[in-house]
Amino acid sequence: MRIAIFGAHKVGKTTLAEELLENLPGYTLELEPYYQLEFSGYEFSEVPTPEDFIEQFNYSAKLVLESGDEVIFDRCVIDILAYLHVIDPHRNVAHFYETAQTLIAEIDLFVFVPIEEPDLIPKHQIELPKIRNQVDHVIRDWIQDFGIPVIEVYGTLSERRDQVMARISS
Repeated sequence: MRIAIFGAHKVGKTTLAEELLENLPGYTLELEPYYQLEFSGYEFSEVPTPEDFIEQFNYSAKLVLESGDEVIFDRCVIDILAYLHVIDPHRNVAHFYETAQTLIAEIDLFVFVPIEEPDLIPKHQIELPKIRNQVDHVIRDWIQDFGIPVIEVYGTLSERRDQVMARISS
């Protein structure tokens, strides 16, 4: 099963991905494209740019197309595209949207980690809070637009893990 965990930044995606990895023997974890690109020498701008998100989108697409069957993706093309849309709202993202629709068919389970109310992350720990909130709203809208079955997880890490594990076993 291919599992994509997505959402805005600072919502607990990586923590959940790592927790699932510990509970799903034989699975591998594909780190967030940002980190993989950074490790390979890509230099990101200090302030996020559309080009940075396009690079991440393309890398994420490559990961999906080249991955095996038992993999957890920390981020996917949906949330990366949402960031591109938010930071460059006048850019025509139709091509990226179509690519995302094609890649969606390669994922078996989508796990959306939303910003909870009240927010679980203290305000002083959140970088770019306005962008974070906008991305969360765009993702919520796009989930229906893409027509994908998504599990939204809430609560503590163990509660989130249990929600995903229950879906996997059903």
